Amino acid sequence: MSLNLSTRLPLRALLAQATRAGTRRWRPPIALKSTAPARQFWNKPQSPAPQPVPQQAPQEHLVHDASNAGQLDGMPAKHVAVNIDGDPRVFDTVFLRDSCTCPQCVDPDSKQKRFQTADIPENLEGSCRTVVDKEKGWVVEVVWQNDVPGYGPEHRTRHSIDWLRRALNTELELRGGVRSDERVLWDKDTIVKHNKWVDYKAYMTEDEALFDAISHLNKFGLLFLKNVPKSEESVVDIAGRIGNLKDTFYGRTWDVRSKPKAENIAYTQHYLGLHMDLLYTSNPPHLQLLHSIRAQAPGGESFFSDSFHAAHQLHASSAFHFRTLCTFPVTYEYHHPTQHYHYTRPTIELFPYPKYSEPTNLAIRHVNWSPPFQGPFEARIGGENQTALRNYISASHAFDKLLGSEENLYEYRMNEGECVIFDNRRVLHARRAFDATKGERWLKGAYVDDDVFFSKLRVLEEKFNGSWISDGVVRHAIK
Repeated sequence: MSLNLSTRLPLRALLAQATRAGTRRWRPPIALKSTAPARQFWNKPQSPAPQPVPQQAPQEHLVHDASNAGQLDGMPAKHVAVNIDGDPRVFDTVFLRDSCTCPQCVDPDSKQKRFQTADIPENLEGSCRTVVDKEKGWVVEVVWQNDVPGYGPEHRTRHSIDWLRRALNTELELRGGVRSDERVLWDKDTIVKHNKWVDYKAYMTEDEALFDAISHLNKFGLLFLKNVPKSEESVVDIAGRIGNLKDTFYGRTWDVRSKPKAENIAYTQHYLGLHMDLLYTSNPPHLQLLHSIRAQAPGGESFFSDSFHAAHQLHASSAFHFRTLCTFPVTYEYHHPTQHYHYTRPTIELFPYPKYSEPTNLAIRHVNWSPPFQGPFEARIGGENQTALRNYISASHAFDKLLGSEENLYEYRMNEGECVIFDNRRVLHARRAFDATKGERWLKGAYVDDDVFFSKLRVLEEKFNGSWISDGVVRHAIK
């Protein structure tokens, strides 16, 4: 696979070919920040000492094969050039050394580094050769000069061409801010068509079913399980298939049912509007799970709305309102005698590389919307020449209208033995009022953090797809 890199060094600018007998050599452009010339691999015939290189026609190919196996490429240098898909790619030897995965550098069991990046000497240099690795095939092997203290002259670093190619791709995609995003924005019609119900037994016992379930959850932010045992521990088991539960002041699990003098409006029988949980904490939970154990009270229908879809709609209708919600600080608070949580964040949070002028690449990371748990505004609260608060009110009206519009709401009454899992940083949830005098409504809840969820997703992506995604960039599984 050839790399399509906008910043790659053109072959013609780098290579020159000798027209008489001798070795083929090239020198890097002056722009290389190195006190020694970059080194490369090439077809190296057995020949006398190297001859000067005339500036003539460019070399056609640089290849890795048996003809250059085991041959060091010149004197040590701070940069080396490696042929990848027909073009020379220049790497800083510090990067190659820091990435070493040999048993001396990375513990085979814990997979943790045995040295620090800060241990690498500033005058580190390396010489390269190609060798055949019994596991990785053809690899680049670097012999070090001025290695990390404690490493002897026998230490070698090996990297496969596939690994180096991925390193280049990852750097350029991160730098370019182009994100791979599998999320599917939805309104009511879309989620009704694509909604997924997963059998509890398959979810709990089959990794492929689990991968299908959490992949869907990552795309749509909403997933339902059926045939869940009516046990208070079922929600623990469901969340545990993903990873550790998030423990909060509500506990590892908590009960959603009506009770007198409730410390949370969710623990009443009253209507509860669209919201997200725990936005008054520094790291709100990524997933929320609600297992319906009792569903005997009339009413109490749940409904959900995709805030990312509404945000895209808002951007299309008013870029000014969208920017206002990206910048205006909203305070969330939970202030009780024994707990006091307080955090300020904008309504819409973007990834580091937003492109405001391109509605198809908004790069939304989180939406924060929880009106029941807002505290008083603390910044930009107004004055006769300040309009920020009024602008926020106008933008919030427009956003709220989109979130709660009939075409964007998915409504469902949870039956006993069902569990819903949803992305608490994307999908808003709400509940209609119910009559607690005519029956019990009891849901058992739990949370899972973002790190836990994405760790499990990456493990299963690598297992079943041979690749995984982080920071919006696809990394293919390689040796």
